[in-house]
Amino acid sequence: STISENSLKTSLLQLECHFTWSLLKQYVSLESLEETILDHIKFVGESNVTDYNMLSYVCHLKNSNEEALRNLKKGEEALQKCHPGEIARRSLVTWGNYAWIYYHMQRYEEAQTYVSKVENSCKKLSSTAHGKIQLPEVYAEQGWASLRFGSNYFETAKNCFEKALKSEPDNPDFNAGYAIAMFRLEKLGERYCDEKSPCLEVLRKAVELNPKNTTLLALLALQLQQLKRGNEGERYIEQALQITPDFPIFLRYAANFYRKKGEVDKAVKILKKALALTPNSVFLHHQLGLCYRFKIFQLKKTMNAPQEEVENLIQLAIFHFKTVIDKKPTFISAHSDLANIYALCGRYKEAEEIFQEVLQRNYLSCGEKQEIYLNYGNLQLFHMHSESKAIEYYIEGLKMEKDSYGRRKCREAVEKLLKKKIESRLGDATAFGTLGLVHNLNGEKQKAIECYEKAIALDPSNEEYRNALFELKLSI
Repeated sequence: STISENSLKTSLLQLECHFTWSLLKQYVSLESLEETILDHIKFVGESNVTDYNMLSYVCHLKNSNEEALRNLKKGEEALQKCHPGEIARRSLVTWGNYAWIYYHMQRYEEAQTYVSKVENSCKKLSSTAHGKIQLPEVYAEQGWASLRFGSNYFETAKNCFEKALKSEPDNPDFNAGYAIAMFRLEKLGERYCDEKSPCLEVLRKAVELNPKNTTLLALLALQLQQLKRGNEGERYIEQALQITPDFPIFLRYAANFYRKKGEVDKAVKILKKALALTPNSVFLHHQLGLCYRFKIFQLKKTMNAPQEEVENLIQLAIFHFKTVIDKKPTFISAHSDLANIYALCGRYKEAEEIFQEVLQRNYLSCGEKQEIYLNYGNLQLFHMHSESKAIEYYIEGLKMEKDSYGRRKCREAVEKLLKKKIESRLGDATAFGTLGLVHNLNGEKQKAIECYEKAIALDPSNEEYRNALFELKLSI
């Protein structure tokens, strides 16, 4: 029945569901995503059709379609309980997922049944739709799914919630999703220097509409802390601790707040409590690693730090960071964190291996790569005492044009090193030539020309500098 199979495929592609939202598994670790959703279902009380739809898609990606069908069934039961009057409206994504899963199981008749269910409901719900329908619930569901699939999808999530809010500007759920998307985009923006999004007001509105949602209270607190209004922020954390003292998703943000405030022991205590509730949470392991690292640096500053205590903290940090990258290999900054701890205790070979492995990956974003080059350069400089290699890696970070925190730090580090060389009279032609390259990569052509001219004066036969100078002059 290939004809019907082809026309079925055409109809399937028209559906709005997880299978048509191009959520690619290379951007997530399926194991840790599944844990996250299961934790959410367990701790968020009112079980949500959105969670089960997402879980069914993850099961499909893990090649367990039977399990995927079971989760869709649970989603339908949850819907029956929470929104018995709006089954059709709220089932479009679920039915779309059913259709796709049956299609992948080559059960084409059942797939067709669900395609027809969606098409008929859409006709009833809207006079214009042809299988496609612009329902705010569907946009919101795509928004929540996008938030789960990692930073590449945060922009999509924000746009989905914006579309949903157009029809229902005061819907608590849509406002919550929008605020979380804005918060995460702003955190990314700080790291990769994009323009800031004004997420404080968005968070305030979401909190007004969801006064019991402690995740939102905690994000608002973190945002206030960032704006140097930590005391105001702490009041929200304390309020939230009263509402949900045992909700791990909130506790991790509370711990983050206290770590940033410098109350690391308090943060560790909260994280251990949360870890007892959700032992597989990657986020919690990462935060614990960061706390122990902070304590290591504090101890190293004191004169006669008890060596045994430092050793113990190093072992703890290694354990938690290793857990993170085993469970979620796509968590790039955790690889740097682990490598830096290895370097601290002289395990340079292991640190090197981590950086080499990550640089082999082909799906890293520009900002992630630049951060790796920065950290790799720092390892070479401070631990391996190889200036030349450090310079080489910093420059690799600069060669990628996109501005980011990592790129700016690479630039500062390499300029500082080269200028120090030049001022200490060790500055040979190479130092000037390399500085010329750095200025050129930063678009400072006049400075670059001056450096290349000095390099050629010191090493007149160097073809590389002559060519670079010639090309620069042509480009001005």
